[in-house]
Amino acid sequence: MEATGHIQAEKLTKNFRKVQAVRGIDLEVAPGEIYGLIGPDGAGKTTTIRMLAGVMKPTAGIARVSGFDTTRQAEKLRLQVGYMAQRFSLYGDLSVRENIEFYADIFGVRGPEREERIQRLLRFARLEEFQGRDAGVLSGGMKKKLGLACALIHRPKILFLDEPTNGVDPISRREFWDILSDLHIDGVTIFISTAYMDEAERCSRVGLMYQGEIIRQGSPAELRQLVRGDLIAIVTSDLTRTELLVAKTEGVVEVQVYGDRLHVFVDDATKRQAEIENALTAAGVGIKQIRRAAPHLQEAFISLVTHQDKG
Repeated sequence: MEATGHIQAEKLTKNFRKVQAVRGIDLEVAPGEIYGLIGPDGAGKTTTIRMLAGVMKPTAGIARVSGFDTTRQAEKLRLQVGYMAQRFSLYGDLSVRENIEFYADIFGVRGPEREERIQRLLRFARLEEFQGRDAGVLSGGMKKKLGLACALIHRPKILFLDEPTNGVDPISRREFWDILSDLHIDGVTIFISTAYMDEAERCSRVGLMYQGEIIRQGSPAELRQLVRGDLIAIVTSDLTRTELLVAKTEGVVEVQVYGDRLHVFVDDATKRQAEIENALTAAGVGIKQIRRAAPHLQEAFISLVTHQDKG
């Protein structure tokens, strides 16, 4: 496999005193892929990204990014990757353009191509009309796009993004992902951690990280298929009572609560839906809706983590 844009980790481990944050993970990401890392807080996602980006040394194991050893060749690797931390370091008293120019200086972007790149990134991030505005007064979504523009000034082959849309409104998140889609089309490898399952659905492959280990990985479709049983969605007049009754019904594998509805996993939806409906009716629980549904990545995520805890 061609090295440029390729990410590989073998037994990658990171200890902080007595805490093992990352536990010997193996990982391979092909050039041009969008790889999403999902998992609960404290799972080890940020530590993994920092080691892969060459900004943190592993305790054990090895990582190669675009053919460079992230420990021994970190300086050479720096020109190949763009890294955007959860709290990207923008300078609030500098304008949008001045921030981009600052990162251009850091990465040695000079000569005739410098202005062309700056202008292209301003257009790309839809920041042209705001280039004179101080970064400190930008909206959250615009700050994220500016951070991405700064990370792209040296035209990296790989982007490492650590929950880049956290706390951003839905419209700005969609705009951010539109930009990432354009980068993906251009062949940039994107390694992103995210707390949003709809974003994980847009990745080529997803890794589920839990307690320092990647416990499952595959395409979103493959991970959805790991959910045990068929899914029935139920909306009733009494959610609490419904949950208690359904959990005792034969054939029920798992029950998850989502807002005003229950997602019930059963061994056979064709058989169990009628039985559940009859049991609720007999107990005097009003049924607003009961139907067969297709599981989403969020259901798979919760189910896999729950069963991992149960061993």
